[in-house]
Amino acid sequence: MRSRPSRPASLLLAGLLSLPTACAGAAPSAPPEASVRPGINANYLDPALDVDEWVARFEGESREIFTQRLALAAALHLRPGDDVADVGAGTGLFLDPFASAVGTEGKVYAVDISPVFIQHLGVRARELDLPQVVPHLCREDSVDLPARSLDKAFICDTYHHFEYPRSTMASLHEALRKGGEVVIVDFERVPGVSRDWVLEHVRCGKQVVIDEVTSFGFELVEEVPVAGLSENYVLRFAKR
Repeated sequence: MRSRPSRPASLLLAGLLSLPTACAGAAPSAPPEASVRPGINANYLDPALDVDEWVARFEGESREIFTQRLALAAALHLRPGDDVADVGAGTGLFLDPFASAVGTEGKVYAVDISPVFIQHLGVRARELDLPQVVPHLCREDSVDLPARSLDKAFICDTYHHFEYPRSTMASLHEALRKGGEVVIVDFERVPGVSRDWVLEHVRCGKQVVIDEVTSFGFELVEEVPVAGLSENYVLRFAKR
């Protein structure tokens, strides 16, 4: 048997250089996002969290989000069969109106970082006979939902709790279908006007939220007027 002639070293080198590599032309990955408010969610991660205490705090008549919950739910324009995520669902204030809007053909992902709240949301959904409600434990930097699984998302008094807003909103962008929308409700933060608690607790005002969210792949559609709100604004964004 005749042996094959060996290829010159120069040709071997040229061939290797011509092979595509995994890194060739790849854009550098973004550096990990730093927390914008370390520790802000420590209370919710406490396994000894008292749910009854938070129900009283979140669902009291003194909280305008509670008194205007039906108008806020209506701002999403949910339709039967829609899949919606309540990001930062907490004690489940919006479970009933969202489930009624999407019907049994849709889904309501009750998303939260607190295992204790998630357990409570499951109990509440069963007690209210809402099989379309899916309690979903997320991470601090991601909603951790499948790609293109949502039509709408709702973030109520929770955006200022995002430690990693860029990463979290990127994961939500991925989870939304084409034409998907996000409604964000949060506190007006105006020095000299807002309560001291708001100024100390809420890291940014409305314009900063708009600037951030639009830089994360969304466009502002409108500011939604909701009668009865004095401390909170409502913004509708569309996936770009």
